[in-house]
Amino acid sequence: MNRKGKRLFSLLIAVVLLVSASAAVWADGDSRVVLGADLTEEQIATVYRLFGIERGSVEELTVTNAEERSYLKGFVDDKVIGKYAISCVYVELLEEGKGLSVETYNVTWCTSEMYKNALVTAGVKDAKIIVAAPFEVSGTAALTGIYKAYEHITGDTLDETAKAVGTQELTITGELAEEIGNLDATEIVTGLKEVLGETVKMSDEEIRQEIVRIAGEYNVTLSDRQIQQLIDLCRSLEGLDAESLRERVVEAQETIKKIGEAKDKAVGFYEKLSQFFSSASDFFSQVKALFGK
Repeated sequence: MNRKGKRLFSLLIAVVLLVSASAAVWADGDSRVVLGADLTEEQIATVYRLFGIERGSVEELTVTNAEERSYLKGFVDDKVIGKYAISCVYVELLEEGKGLSVETYNVTWCTSEMYKNALVTAGVKDAKIIVAAPFEVSGTAALTGIYKAYEHITGDTLDETAKAVGTQELTITGELAEEIGNLDATEIVTGLKEVLGETVKMSDEEIRQEIVRIAGEYNVTLSDRQIQQLIDLCRSLEGLDAESLRERVVEAQETIKKIGEAKDKAVGFYEKLSQFFSSASDFFSQVKALFGK
């Protein structure tokens, strides 16, 4: 190899090493646990049992009540926030395209779907998330821990506005869910995000009509207060990159659809397998009866 060839080869090796080093910052399967700072050792042990992992097997972080308040202030009543950090989370990165998986334990107010929708807004993607507490909590403060874990794993800082809007979305959806049901609340908010590119050009009255239309698709009648909450959320969402958010929402919906189709196929296969063994059992029973005579 001549001198020029050696230089080119050395440059190529350097580029490969640089890319490898960047990719090694985090990888699929990397995980973190974020504990509420005010838990006792016994409560921490309970949370780890709910996570299904041993303490020490995953890098551990903590979140304080002050950190939780930084996102919840203005969206949640101070009495609801409380003075202690209790909610805990386990966050594990998944392969690109796998979407968000959320499980909850001892969370009474926020559902898995509410968390997913809010996290899509905040920019969190492709992760397995478990939200748990040693006793029943509302779960609103858990978003702070999820943001912290995700940023710590990836090394990337989520947009502060997106995180705040994600928190606003979670609380508004939760309040709606109390009155119209979890599914209808999440579907209406998702529908609103899907037309975000259009609402930015609308007046508040036009957005009101759009909200009424979307709610009507689910046979839901909203009060003036609920509609105003959704208008406020819509205006907050408009502060984000509308096209990027819409793409994330569509991607999340497609992932949910694929998972559903995979489950349907699995159920169909299981039913066919059961039918086969049932038929086979009947066949061999008949053969046994025939030769047994």
